[in-house]
Amino acid sequence: MATNSSTPVFRRPTAMERAFNRLFGFLVGLGFGLKHNYLLQVRGRKSGRLCSTPIDLLEIGGKRFLVAPRGRTQWVRNAEAAGEVTLKKGRSRQSYRLQPVADPEKPELLKAYLDSFKTTVQRYFPVPAGSAVQVFASLAANYPVFELTER
Repeated sequence: MATNSSTPVFRRPTAMERAFNRLFGFLVGLGFGLKHNYLLQVRGRKSGRLCSTPIDLLEIGGKRFLVAPRGRTQWVRNAEAAGEVTLKKGRSRQSYRLQPVADPEKPELLKAYLDSFKTTVQRYFPVPAGSAVQVFASLAANYPVFELTER
């Protein structure tokens, strides 16, 4: 996922990934899934409509992080514009403010994310799970990461 400018690109989902995300998002919204699976909801920056996508929530040291393994996707741009997101699972909903994580702080988080969720996200990373944290320094700019703080 190389970039030619200061704005990282993103990997568009395939038709199969879009279909899977819709189905899995529906199930997570009903309350199914593993403890780290949530349905991220955010207002569209242009449409104002509520947009949803399933995510893997990274929790480290009592803090919660959103990682965008496909880069600056639509949910990332919408979340940046809104400054907040809602995580939903079943009947539970919690709204959070977003704090972007600076590139120098991302390597440990990216490593933890890939190591934790390698089955579902390995294909979005050019390095294998289990790689040394230093390897992620050169990749940090391509992966938006946000710390979540309760509203």
